[in-house]
Amino acid sequence: MIPVPTGVRVWLATGPTDMRCGFPGLALKVQEVLKRNPLGGHLFVFRGRRGDLIKVIWHDGDGACLFTKRLEKGRFIVSGPATPP
Repeated sequence: MIPVPTGVRVWLATGPTDMRCGFPGLALKVQEVLKRNPLGGHLFVFRGRRGDLIKVIWHDGDGACLFTKRLEKGRFIVSGPATPP
């Protein structure tokens, strides 16, 4: 398990994402679409078109991290946008 520091926000890209992108391509989407800093220490989650794959990018202060999870059965369900507290 990778410990995520307190105060880290999770940003979810609700539209489908081209899953061929690596950290640089996803970081560019964070900057252009979400208007956030991809190196700011928050988690950014992207879902593939079929819904069976997600990618998470995170800069932990030491370097860029790219996590990928593909489901063998089922799909990742994304509901509508939530408003931050």
